[in-house]
Amino acid sequence: MRKSLIELSIISITIILSVVVVGYYSGMPGTVPQTDLNPLEAEAVVPEIQYIYGIPADSFSIGGGVVRSNQILAGLLSNLGVSIHEINRMMEKTKPFFDVRKFKAGNKFVTFSTFDSIPKLKYFVYERDPVNYLVISLCDSIEVWNGAKSIDTLKNTFAGSIESSLWNTFVDHGANPMMANELSEIYAWSIDFFGLQEGDSMRVVYDEYFVDSVSVGIGTIHGAWFRHMNKDFWAIPFMQDSIVSFFDDEGQSLRKAFLKAPLKFSRISSRFSNSRLHPVLKIRRPHHGVDYAAPVGTAVYSIGDGVVIQTGYNGGAGNMVKIKHNSVYSTAYLHLSKYGSGIKQGVYVKQGDVIGYVGSSGLSTGPHLDFRFYKNGSPVDPLKVEAPPVEPVKEANLESFGRAKSSVLTEVMGF
Repeated sequence: MRKSLIELSIISITIILSVVVVGYYSGMPGTVPQTDLNPLEAEAVVPEIQYIYGIPADSFSIGGGVVRSNQILAGLLSNLGVSIHEINRMMEKTKPFFDVRKFKAGNKFVTFSTFDSIPKLKYFVYERDPVNYLVISLCDSIEVWNGAKSIDTLKNTFAGSIESSLWNTFVDHGANPMMANELSEIYAWSIDFFGLQEGDSMRVVYDEYFVDSVSVGIGTIHGAWFRHMNKDFWAIPFMQDSIVSFFDDEGQSLRKAFLKAPLKFSRISSRFSNSRLHPVLKIRRPHHGVDYAAPVGTAVYSIGDGVVIQTGYNGGAGNMVKIKHNSVYSTAYLHLSKYGSGIKQGVYVKQGDVIGYVGSSGLSTGPHLDFRFYKNGSPVDPLKVEAPPVEPVKEANLESFGRAKSSVLTEVMGF
């Protein structure tokens, strides 16, 4: 009995000592206890290096600003402490990558300097536009290269109603107003955007490009619907003959023989009339045209393909261009300030070519374009001309177009 007690005591002491020893060593510095943890979880976390314009930003003191009016690149670099000798070398290195004469006031620049008590410039970055930039390195040697920020594409849907203008509709809804340009291009042959009415509405699905969370442009238009004067205007993109064009819901091309208007984003100041009080002569006489009020220098476009049959100063009409489009139709553009490049009698122009610029020449009270439309030599109201469309969806492509149409209607309107 005594022997059993002694053996039991020895076993107990051994267990206690084992526990103490294991506990001691498991708490010692540098001792890794046996666990089921993944060894990678025990590794130290390495801070991620932040890059700006491809430059490790954490290694430098970052500054910058915007280019001031009349400031040149060499002068700005001199203000940043760069020596004349280095500036001359930098200008030579820059030539293949950037024309320093295009250094623009208001554009952003960023500097990367050392953390020394007297900072030394190591990188100079000039943003040429929201996407593209120029980098000048003054590290071991002077190096220059162009770079571009990453562009994110976001698919958006816009829905809104006209209250004042197409442009303001997008601005008022916090959307990119450049969409107004896109829609005016798509519907240029179908909708007179100078005659939009309050309550006209639209829906459009499109891609928008973002850089640093800032919108920098509009991409692909996936489909659009416009309600104007109680009529629906669809824009369905469809590829035919390897070219993507826009068609209406019946497969007719939105592109017509004539544009709806010869200039963009203006307002109608006077309409076609057989008896109008002339603002200068103060007598009633026919006004067989439409006046578009616009600033001097606004580009005027040919509404269709044709041959220039007349240019020059023409009394009260001022500087004028007249174009014959075919055996039936011709157009005239009055009160121009100057003519488009190469525009003269006998020149062939295509739809959308700039044939002149808004002015106030001749009998005019202010800058505007007097636009006139002739059918078989007789004046007609330009706002009432129904231009024929170009080739519709071909019969062989109708089934494919039907699928495209169904997809667009679902995406744009949800049905």
